[in-house]
Amino acid sequence: MMLTALGLMSGTSLDGVDVALIETDGKQVKAFGPSGYRPYSPAERNLLRQALSEAVHLSQREARPGILAEAERAVTLAHAEAVAAFIAQNRMKPEDIDIVGFHGQTVLHRPERRLTVQIGDAPALAKAIHIPVMHDFRAADVEAGGQGAPFVPVYHRALANSLEREGPIVVVNIGGVSNITYIDGNDTLIACDTGPGNALLDDFMYRTMNQAFDTEGKFAALGKADEAWIARALELPFFASPPPKSLDRNDFAALKLGDVLPADGAATLTAFTAAAIARIISLLPRRPRSWIVCGGGARNLTMLRMLRERVGTATVEAAEALGWASDAIEAQAFGFLAARGLKGLPLSYPATTGVPMPMTGGVIARP
Repeated sequence: MMLTALGLMSGTSLDGVDVALIETDGKQVKAFGPSGYRPYSPAERNLLRQALSEAVHLSQREARPGILAEAERAVTLAHAEAVAAFIAQNRMKPEDIDIVGFHGQTVLHRPERRLTVQIGDAPALAKAIHIPVMHDFRAADVEAGGQGAPFVPVYHRALANSLEREGPIVVVNIGGVSNITYIDGNDTLIACDTGPGNALLDDFMYRTMNQAFDTEGKFAALGKADEAWIARALELPFFASPPPKSLDRNDFAALKLGDVLPADGAATLTAFTAAAIARIISLLPRRPRSWIVCGGGARNLTMLRMLRERVGTATVEAAEALGWASDAIEAQAFGFLAARGLKGLPLSYPATTGVPMPMTGGVIARP
């Protein structure tokens, strides 16, 4: 049975809430619907940055001390507003949507402690929007010993299989953190985080230029990357570890560039992201033939160029070039995962998160 599923995603880059509608049975996508976006205000973004700092000390998933309770209310309200605006803009009614997939905002991800925390009050959201909400997708995986990330690979596979091109294909999502899905037919699905995405670069741009991000990579294009610094950074043990593996947004925050010109710093951090993605090639079963880039990094033309320079003869293309809605893919994925969760289908696998067996997940909150 096909379901009309609305996916919501608020990523580690802290930019806002993506909304996307798909029609799916949890195995294939019958149709893509419209998508939308509700940006976080500067005040909301600052609140979330404070929440990230405070969340470092959490030891219990449900605890919301200090600023975290305020941040959770803000996240829930932002998502409710995003859904209301989407429904109004597309002349829909709540009853037109079967299920909402609500990821929430990750403030802490420590799978080695079997702890992952996404803030957002799903029961309150369900009541506000009058639609059942599937949430808490990662908890079951982490509790079973998995990495709890990345969770989009099953959706990447559904998209890649529709291309009918020869594999291996790698789908790269460059958000705050970068992750890859390696697809080689129906049988081989491998996924992991590869290293920084836009988080280090965005934080650097905010500190040095008071800009939220480097638009199209234009600033990095003016600078010169410090390849020696990148080589040293790539010596961190994480990069030699085989998949599956995952990261917290702030895992590389301790890396310091030193006294550099802003353009050179931006170039170095952009190249670091590209180099970290390319570093995964030696850890995959076969060398990929094509790389498809989605997420915010797909709009960074300098990052795409730097990735092309590091992956040899393989093709590198933005997801948009294939007709995929790059900005909406993660939101679409959580609509897809909600449909899979409703049907008890696996959301994660041993080769995607390291979980001992294929795991379903998600919890339903009803209006």
